[in-house]
Amino acid sequence: MAVQEQPYGWDEIEEAASFLGERTILRPAVAIVTGSGLGAVADEMEAADIIPYGEIPCFPPTGVEGHAGELALGVLDGNEVAFMRGRVHFYEGYSLQRITFPIRVLHKLGAGTLIVTNAAGGLREDFAAGDLMLITDHVNLVGMAGFSPLRGANDPRLGPQFVEMSAAYDPGLREIAVSVAGELGLALRQGTYVMCAGPTFETPADVRFLRLIGADAVGMSTVPEVIVARHEGMRVLGLSHISNVIPGELAPSGAEISGEGSLHQEVLEAGRKAVPRLSLLIKGILRRMAEA
Repeated sequence: MAVQEQPYGWDEIEEAASFLGERTILRPAVAIVTGSGLGAVADEMEAADIIPYGEIPCFPPTGVEGHAGELALGVLDGNEVAFMRGRVHFYEGYSLQRITFPIRVLHKLGAGTLIVTNAAGGLREDFAAGDLMLITDHVNLVGMAGFSPLRGANDPRLGPQFVEMSAAYDPGLREIAVSVAGELGLALRQGTYVMCAGPTFETPADVRFLRLIGADAVGMSTVPEVIVARHEGMRVLGLSHISNVIPGELAPSGAEISGEGSLHQEVLEAGRKAVPRLSLLIKGILRRMAEA
């Protein structure tokens, strides 16, 4: 059964933001989206207000394991922040406008910066499962197929119709991330993320193509949120956890091949193991932002 779309626009954004404004005194300057298995990064916040997505007007509920589906607002390393513990995906049947609705709402609530994280498959041979990757750019394959969160009539109250994406991932925030990782002794890869629609994982031919076009990691999210954040004029920092490295060759005859369900479990388990390092990095970045 297809997911039923709700009305989406300025009035719905204001309604959801007003609801949150009444539920919490916090006005987060930073919104953080956590990917598969990474929601525990929010556990160290102080004075947290936890609000399930289902209680927020027009918020789409999550339906994928590893995505808790709640908004956690609190203070972390000197910054008032809002953690989205889980997201919805294009493959769940939602439009890209609905998927990115929470970014609009959090910007309306006061967030001027978006930190977006995800679990991604590594495409480079020198990557290893467990690596953290700073996203320097992305390839929007879903957008190239004609799907965009900005499709349709533009509302100038939200942003300009034509959005500059040449520096979608803020150079200043990337510099902070690299510096903080160095101070903490954390290895931080850098590379280009590519979004595929999912929910299927990639075939060997897909992998060869993605490597050919310059992608370093592949996932099923992130790009729509980044586009909408830039449409709203927000600064963006992107971080991928490399949950597995994808082989580009066919499995040998008779080899045991993990099913889709077991691979998703591997992604979640790898995410849980990455949480301590990702948490250290994000807290260090927030600390540096608070000092600026």
